[in-house]
Amino acid sequence: MPVLTNIEAVTRTLQEEMRRDPNIFITGEDVGVRGGVFRATKGLIEEFGDARVVDSPLAELSIVAVGIGAALYGLRPVSEIQFADFIAPAFNQIVNEAARIRYRSNGAWTCPLVMRTPYGGGVSGGLYHSQSIEATYAHIPGLYVVAPSTPRDTVGMLRYALRVDDPVLFLEHKKAYRLIKGDVPDEYYTIPFGKADVKRAGTDLTVIAYGLMMHYALDAAERVARDGISVEVIDPRTLNPLDKETILASVKKTSKALIVYEDNLTLGVGAEIAAIIASDAFEWLDAPVMRVAAPDIPAVPFSQPMQDFFMPNADKIEAAIRKLAAY
Repeated sequence: MPVLTNIEAVTRTLQEEMRRDPNIFITGEDVGVRGGVFRATKGLIEEFGDARVVDSPLAELSIVAVGIGAALYGLRPVSEIQFADFIAPAFNQIVNEAARIRYRSNGAWTCPLVMRTPYGGGVSGGLYHSQSIEATYAHIPGLYVVAPSTPRDTVGMLRYALRVDDPVLFLEHKKAYRLIKGDVPDEYYTIPFGKADVKRAGTDLTVIAYGLMMHYALDAAERVARDGISVEVIDPRTLNPLDKETILASVKKTSKALIVYEDNLTLGVGAEIAAIIASDAFEWLDAPVMRVAAPDIPAVPFSQPMQDFFMPNADKIEAAIRKLAAY
């Protein structure tokens, strides 16, 4: 069983899937000879050529629009947006075109487009290379939004993304690219969307977290375990659609819920999860649903002290766990 980093999981999966399906091609800024700004596509142009690994102009609108057109003609494009912060120029193509094609054609047309993009802070990238965009797009029907946190999940979910017939926004946390390593099974597998994973079993309270925050939550859970606080950590993995059943089953078992996300607090993914718990597990709760998230200021400050102030981390999560456990 090989041990891969998250970014090695992306590269290897793209390579395997391109060998499997000749209709898969990649386009984006510097994805060719350079191998992408984070080297996620390193080596692919040497094997598959510049007809399937295509350097694009510096134009995110065009990258997605070309992907939509190719998908409608039966190809399976992978459109790489170099940083999630720059996906906004393609908002109209994603929301008003890709996400609506199946609905507006009464199921006659599909749009098998995978849009990969690194997101999140913690790398001192400053205001335009650190944003979390998931809440904006998870609100849109017709668009899958996924955020795997481990190499195993990245492999299984990227394979699945390259098989579904609807558009997928595949979010890859840039700090977790090389920070996180993990076993990847030798056997071939996929992980369907909408299936959360219990990353750590516990009985006293539930922490729901994804991406880099899931790893910080695991760290915090191990710390409080030394004091006898048993924390269950749920990784939603897919943000649209959410796996309500797994989240609710855990909260009904522990009766306390803490949601952690790196995005701004107000109207983030955690707000939706909190509403689901309040609606469908209210009778089981022994404490208010709590959240740890970034403050409602533009993300993310460049200076290290300000970045530390902005970003949730294991210390902040640990403090919230102890407060919730004592409620």
